[in-house]
Amino acid sequence: MSQTQNRARAPMIVAVLAAIVAAGATIAAVAAPGGATAAQTDAPKPAAATEAAKAPPVPLLWKVSDEDNSLYLLGSFHLLLPDDYPLSRDVDLAFADAEKLVFEMSPEELASPQLGIQMAQAAMRTDGSTLDEQLGPELAAKLADWGTQNAAQLAATGMTVELLQRFEPWFVGMMVTITQMTGIGFDPALGLDAHMGGLAQKAQKPTAGLESGAQQIAFLDGMAPAEQLQMLEQALDQAEAGADQMLALHAAWRAGDVEAILDGTVAELRRDFPELYRAINVERNDAWVPRLEARLREDGEDDTLVVVGAMHLLGKDGVVEKLRAKGYTVERVCSVCAAP
Repeated sequence: MSQTQNRARAPMIVAVLAAIVAAGATIAAVAAPGGATAAQTDAPKPAAATEAAKAPPVPLLWKVSDEDNSLYLLGSFHLLLPDDYPLSRDVDLAFADAEKLVFEMSPEELASPQLGIQMAQAAMRTDGSTLDEQLGPELAAKLADWGTQNAAQLAATGMTVELLQRFEPWFVGMMVTITQMTGIGFDPALGLDAHMGGLAQKAQKPTAGLESGAQQIAFLDGMAPAEQLQMLEQALDQAEAGADQMLALHAAWRAGDVEAILDGTVAELRRDFPELYRAINVERNDAWVPRLEARLREDGEDDTLVVVGAMHLLGKDGVVEKLRAKGYTVERVCSVCAAP
């Protein structure tokens, strides 16, 4: 394994990350005693990308076809940097060819303030206990240290360390990841899902979601307590390690490097959290494949562009190989990739 591959290990990213950031003030209002919104402060501007991009990202893009129509499968990074645009001409052409777009969650639902309220209600502790009481002394101390170092950036999401005590570990783990990513300069408003959803709205192309927000929230809130604590501890450890891991994962995505992502993030999640990997990747992918097949079987020649997290497309458990195994014609769309 190369050094880049080894450093490309980072926490899983799901579409609701962007919704958490967008709904920060709403979540804080729900969590605060008496419904008061947490005080906001002017957070420092995120650090700029270390290097200006010289070329568009190499897309993780595949075309799956039957006799009369096609699916384009595009691997997303849910929070991106300004220099990640413009996108590859391959993506532009796939978008132009597609009559419809499908995402993990529909753009309309992802942008809804109601999603933030549902998320906050699901993540709220209801037994009167604090988060620290569940974490134990060592992990609670880690969280306190992280909160001290990231108070300003956390406030930019509408949160405080004190308010985090009112939530379940899964939610706080995701907030740690969000805070780390936005501190580096990643922006949910620039995420590939948000960008492609905006293009679809402007072009008046129909959009849909493979899952509802309620389904994604139910999965996260339904994680076993031990898995939730592992998720939070991993997020804190990676935040303490600095920006290198997240930037390496982003670099692998920008390079369209399937093997780096598989050998890093996917391998780590499968090895360290096998039940979590099965639930978030294998089971969800298996549920998506029949829905995608139904679009291929539709009458007519309408093509669909599918935008989901890159991990869901890659490897033996990925949607690409699952559709290939069913006999569909599958080709990677990458004009800058070297020929085999």
